Amino acid sequence: MIGKILGNRYEIVEKIGGGGMALVYKARCRLLNRFVAIKILRSEFINDEEFINKFRRESQAAASLSHPNIVSIYDVGVEDNVYYIVMEYVNGKTLKQYIREQGKLSIEESLDIAIKIAEALSHAHENHIVHRDIKPHNILVTEDGRVKVTDFGIARAATASTVTNTSNVIGSVHYFSPEQARGGYTDEKSDIYSLGVVMYEMVTGRVPFQGDSPISVALKHIQEDIEPPSYFDSSISKSIESIIMKCVQKDQSLRYGNIELLLSDLKKVRDREEIDIEDNTIFYDSPTRIIPRIDDDLINSTVKEYDDVKKKNKKKVEDNEYEPEKKGTSKIVTITAILLAFILTLGFAGGFFWIRGQIQGKEVTVPSVVGLHRDVAEQQLLEKGLGFKVKNEVFSSNFKAGHIVEQSIDAGNTVKSGFPIEVTISKGEQEVDVPDVVNKHIDDAEAILDNHELKSSVKYIPSDIPKDYVISQTPDGASRVPAWSIVSLVVSQGPEIKYVVMPNVIGDNVEDAKKELTDLGLLVEIKEEENENVDKGIVIWQSFTANSEVEENTTVNLTVSKGIEADNNSNTGEGTGTVEEDVVYNNLTIILAKDKSEVEVKIYRIQDNERELVYNQTHNTNEESISVPVEGKKSAKYEVYFDGEFKGEI
Repeated sequence: MIGKILGNRYEIVEKIGGGGMALVYKARCRLLNRFVAIKILRSEFINDEEFINKFRRESQAAASLSHPNIVSIYDVGVEDNVYYIVMEYVNGKTLKQYIREQGKLSIEESLDIAIKIAEALSHAHENHIVHRDIKPHNILVTEDGRVKVTDFGIARAATASTVTNTSNVIGSVHYFSPEQARGGYTDEKSDIYSLGVVMYEMVTGRVPFQGDSPISVALKHIQEDIEPPSYFDSSISKSIESIIMKCVQKDQSLRYGNIELLLSDLKKVRDREEIDIEDNTIFYDSPTRIIPRIDDDLINSTVKEYDDVKKKNKKKVEDNEYEPEKKGTSKIVTITAILLAFILTLGFAGGFFWIRGQIQGKEVTVPSVVGLHRDVAEQQLLEKGLGFKVKNEVFSSNFKAGHIVEQSIDAGNTVKSGFPIEVTISKGEQEVDVPDVVNKHIDDAEAILDNHELKSSVKYIPSDIPKDYVISQTPDGASRVPAWSIVSLVVSQGPEIKYVVMPNVIGDNVEDAKKELTDLGLLVEIKEEENENVDKGIVIWQSFTANSEVEENTTVNLTVSKGIEADNNSNTGEGTGTVEEDVVYNNLTIILAKDKSEVEVKIYRIQDNERELVYNQTHNTNEESISVPVEGKKSAKYEVYFDGEFKGEI
């Protein structure tokens, strides 16, 4: 696509990114002389007519959005089966890249970014546009801290048929709402869920769920509870955690009612105001209760009580002369009496054991066993007269395998003697397999590593391997390392560009000039031109000025004199009059101004007491310098003007 012109207007300059649905290129708009970003749909989607129709409608709708935190859409088009969106070019990095570089973000920075994303979504929701694919990959952060949300058109057009099991789209499923994972109804609250996951990743440096495949991650969004952020970082405030956990409720009705309510709470926390968030957590299990230990004696006594009550009630039924129509009522009374007796028995037994514990139990201060090996912890608790019970085992990067990560009762609290202290034991650091990403595009490689719970650091070097493809990695593929370790990638930046100093070959014989240039690794193209003042075969003009730096394999254009063609007057003494001063061909190298983005360059030639405009063009200052071919007498002078201001004489 490099060099291709779309819509007779957008000249593609370079590839700057890509994802599961599209590739992104930097392009120059010839009409407005500015850089834009062009997102081109991948070829696998161009044959899906339903998708294409929806893509057009939604992209045009998204183009109506105008907000400082939304990437503007300028144009939508199709050319030779190339479907593209032209949008604002943002010079920055994705939020995903930024989080990877930082590990995790500060609370203040996370709040600032979340507020800007929420403001963008608020504007979109007011215009009845739901993004449906909010994730750090679709959020751009500039060097001066501006935040831009992108991909509104593509995200809305995406359907379940476009979600494939490729490394390019694995990123999205980590941010799906449960209703999206189920293929259910999505609305503004789906964006709120995804924003909650983005906030979760910003403050913890990790996504809530990981899995071996996109399907397994999607199932976790539907079935599993999200660990609160403070589980991974105890310094995270309760207010931030409450906001995030309200956003990621599985039930849509329990999330924020709209983005404005979320935005209001975010700003209150930023301004250090109190917020009141209702606890909407749904408990599907019955609450924990203290019940007496059910031993053989309690079981036997309960059965005996039950048999006695049963016999007693049976005798009542036999002794009393009930009418036939009241037998049903008698049966109900009997069953009720049995149940009441059973409940009273349990209550009596429980009360007895509770009272005995209160009378006989000794108060014990709970020691701290966090960080100790399980054997040492158990011994200390037993010495204190307390019980020891393993509640759970988890992976931990902070505690060695077999050491206590957490205890159910904090140290310093008092409990009754014999009370069991539940502990969570570390399984050590979780290790993961390192995938082999050599020879993969850097975008694909980073997505694969992220799906394997690994981070990446990238170093670019010159190479004959195609640009942006991975040359090597450390550690190698198939290694095992702790989760979220850094894999160092060496990536090709394309062949090394070598420069040579341009010699002055004007006045040289064409063969000598050609040899000198080719020996330097340059290519040569020759054009002949009649010139009555220069002998045949002599170079009279070169396309690059002497002493300028030129890339190897650059083509240098030379103009060579053909001499003068013989005519009928050549031997009669008739001529063209007085021989004028020799004409000189040269290149003027102009260094452009750096204080503005564009500059108008004018060059005037001063010759024979006449002043003539010989050059007038507007240039983008990104070009740094320009080379202007001129011709005139040896005595000619040239004046240079930038935007009408005199800059000097050459």
